[in-house]
Amino acid sequence: MKGRARRLAVILAAAICTPGCTVEEGRLPTAEELSGLYGGDAELQMNGNVVDVQVSQDPAQIRHGGTLWAKVGPYVFLFSPQTQEVFERFPAVAAVRVRTFSNQAQLAEAMLRRDELNSVTWREANQRVAKARLEGTRSPGHLEALVRYGEDHTEFEYAPRFRED
Repeated sequence: MKGRARRLAVILAAAICTPGCTVEEGRLPTAEELSGLYGGDAELQMNGNVVDVQVSQDPAQIRHGGTLWAKVGPYVFLFSPQTQEVFERFPAVAAVRVRTFSNQAQLAEAMLRRDELNSVTWREANQRVAKARLEGTRSPGHLEALVRYGEDHTEFEYAPRFRED
């Protein structure tokens, strides 16, 4: 059923598209189109039909916030308007994977598949990120809630020192 809905969406988009506008079902983003999307410090590249984002986290954050700050890193980027934009502009992108590093050591990674969120759950995800960013230092519960939400909606892995056995 998802395939039929997707084809219908492409046909509808083509029908309402303005002159000169094209729907490119199979097109993946170029390096130039990805450049700077998540900020200047993020490195982006394509790995097949997956956008790979690598981001450095400040070692002081990890020293101060420990496991919680290590785990929340990927979700701040994944559940963002930028990721939504990638999925909307480039229908051939199957997923976005974010890997966070500190002092060149990988802390965490999470991959969000294209069809995992709908318009309602995207709104919820964006709100969770906003609360985590604005209030997370004072109220770590917002960070914990974002991590739980991320674990429910992504494929994730944490560095061994941040895993709970």
